[in-house]
Amino acid sequence: MNPLLLPDLATFVTIIEQGSFSAAARASGATPSAISRCVSRLEQEMGCKLLHRTTRKLALTETGRTVYEHAQEMLEAARQALDSGGSLQTVAQGKLTLSVPKAVGRFVIHPLMPEFLARYPQIDVTLRLEDRYVDLINDGVDLALRITDFPSPGLYGKALMPVTHAICATPEYLRQYGTPAHPQDLRRHSCISLGETPADARWKFRLREKMETVQTRGRYAANHTGVRLDAVKQHIGIGSLPLFTAREALERREIVQVLPEWEFISTYSGELWLLWTRNKHMPAKMRALISYLTEKMPTGIV
Repeated sequence: MNPLLLPDLATFVTIIEQGSFSAAARASGATPSAISRCVSRLEQEMGCKLLHRTTRKLALTETGRTVYEHAQEMLEAARQALDSGGSLQTVAQGKLTLSVPKAVGRFVIHPLMPEFLARYPQIDVTLRLEDRYVDLINDGVDLALRITDFPSPGLYGKALMPVTHAICATPEYLRQYGTPAHPQDLRRHSCISLGETPADARWKFRLREKMETVQTRGRYAANHTGVRLDAVKQHIGIGSLPLFTAREALERREIVQVLPEWEFISTYSGELWLLWTRNKHMPAKMRALISYLTEKMPTGIV
């Protein structure tokens, strides 16, 4: 085999994963014509077609599918070879990319980073705050935090803490407008919701076996937990908040929990999982961050 074709095989995998020559070019920083030449060289070397080219999409030939599968194995072996070197390091060093939901990143992970950077001076950290689903391999992410009860099959990980929600208000607001004694009392209050869909204003509660759904109303909504927290502190209304966002304000008694005996049910609930793609040959820098987050993850109100 011509070893000079190994980069072309890697490019071939990128083409299939991205779905087109132009998308592969954008992902790799090359031109579409250069991407096309990679495939042409492979086809010339093998003496067969790897792709059916149409104006709408690319389709693998039978041979192309076999080559793609072997090329994936080749790239995985290359990744493991690189990781094996990192795993033998006694000093944790290098760059780490951690994907984390926006609110968790702002209120839970970011406050922990100064101590981590001081403890590990040879590790650089990039936090990617995003609520979209992230592919750990294709998106170039070392570790990901996700709120879920069912992590994706094929990933390794550990649950760090539960994520629960509450509705909160300031004592001043409650003195002026009254304290709800039952979820249905929220109909008479200004409620601050997520505001992305109409369903976000339908608040659901559970008390043992009893369920209650309330169609709330309010003059203000925000799809950022920090903004909702500030709105609550400004006495605008009763707001839905993750408890990790509200914790400090609750401890300082700037706000109080409303209907604390009722469980507020949110789609943004579950376990906060720290996930990675493989256990074998894990670089020392990844082990360091996993150990640190396990040690420092807040307990109590989450």
